[in-house]
Amino acid sequence: MSSEALRIGFVPEHFSTPLYFAHKHYGLHATLVPFPSGTGHMITAIRAGEIDIGIGLTEGWIAGLGKEGIQGDGGYRLVGTYVDTPLCWAISTGAQRPEIASVASLKGKRIGVSRIGSGSYVMGFVLADQQGWLADNTHFADTVVLQDFENLRRAVNSGEADFFMWEHFTSKKYHDSGEIRRVGDIYTPWSSWKIVASTKLTESADGRVKTLFEKLDQGIAHFNEHPDEAVEYISAELGYTEPDAKEWLKTVKFPAHTHGVKDEVMTNCVGVLRKAGVLVEGKGLGASAMVVRL
Repeated sequence: MSSEALRIGFVPEHFSTPLYFAHKHYGLHATLVPFPSGTGHMITAIRAGEIDIGIGLTEGWIAGLGKEGIQGDGGYRLVGTYVDTPLCWAISTGAQRPEIASVASLKGKRIGVSRIGSGSYVMGFVLADQQGWLADNTHFADTVVLQDFENLRRAVNSGEADFFMWEHFTSKKYHDSGEIRRVGDIYTPWSSWKIVASTKLTESADGRVKTLFEKLDQGIAHFNEHPDEAVEYISAELGYTEPDAKEWLKTVKFPAHTHGVKDEVMTNCVGVLRKAGVLVEGKGLGASAMVVRL
């Protein structure tokens, strides 16, 4: 087993707290690499060999492996589960956009996304499918790629984009401040965060991945047993208010054991993404091929 530290990509939001605890309290031998722009950027990085592990959104990882024209072996495989609960996405528009009054008014508008293939991109199709807009192919006028959350907020106020979707509590303080306005919410129809490993690691059965699971499990146990420490870290280091951090703790469930991915989660997500037109049956990897059991 290599003695080198794993390079772990993560999104520096409240969900990263158990990872932080694993690193701080339980000796996780890793370099933590933040990706504020999200899962789509991590896909690019893991394929480029810049990170070994990624912790990101289920739909982003699956879309990245299930798309037509996937290069080589895809660069990574799903190996573990980081969050058991669905993700609540806030649907937001600009503060002064009175013409956007409801979810129904988003049909035919311009959606802002961080990257093509990211969770914010995929959830646009899920929203359109739930609203029944896909049949006539007039769901959105354009998809505007904006890289990160700051640019998304700027774009809906400038008019470059009409709306975007981002995690509820990360968006909430900007709703509260009046910078952007909440139009509605949408939940993922699957558990929200998965762990992936580069194919280089999975093909060599690198023992550091097994150790990663052990340390993450300890970090999650610490998170569950020390909610006050979690709230303090989230509010002091990640920019959330203490009340929002406490409220989020009521909504999230991390698994006791992070190793492995449930088959039904994979088939459900692939099925929804095919229905939404993100994936095409017979193209890219199938659900079972996306997962490696280590």
